[in-house]
Parts: sequence; C-alpha cells; structure tokens
Amino acid sequence: MSTDNQIKIFKWVSIFEALSFLILLLIAMPLKYLFNLPQMVQIVGMAHGILFISYLVGAIFVYNLLNWKFKTLLLVVVCSVIPFGPFYIEKKYL
Repeated sequence: MSTDNQIKIFKWVSIFEALSFLILLLIAMPLKYLFNLPQMVQIVGMAHGILFISYLVGAIFVYNLLNWKFKTLLLVVVCSVIPFGPFYIEKKYL
C-alpha cells in the first residue's frame, strides 16, 4: 500500500473517531442519563471503541511512515481523548 493511501486511511479513521466521540458525548450520553435510553451508548460506544483503537494503531503506523518525533506521537495520542482533537491533528500534521 502506498504512503498516500495509508495517510488517507488514517485521515478518515481520525475523522470518524472524532465524530463518534462527539456523538457519544453529545447525543448518546444525554439519551442514557436524561431519557433512560442506554441502547444508544452501547451501539455508539462499541463503534467508538473500535475506531479509537484503530486511530491509535494508525497513529503508530503514520509515526513510523512520516518519521515523526516521539513528542508528535504523544500529542496525537493525547488529542485522541480531547473532543475535536483529532480534527486538529488531521489539519496540522496530515
């Protein structure tokens, strides 16, 4: 697989991970706690978990691919747990 394709895949995973996190925080969690509908958290939470792990694995691949400094990798990982963080990484480093 070419370098451009790997970076493009990581960009898409980054976007979907960020969106799933926002959906989990802004839609699923209020539905669970305000309206007693935990099903949404189960569905979105599972999708977000898979995307989160994919994001971390992808970050390690891109770290090696683009010869990032370790500090950059740590920033990418920390931004994965901050709402809108992956959008920042996608714009700044990719």
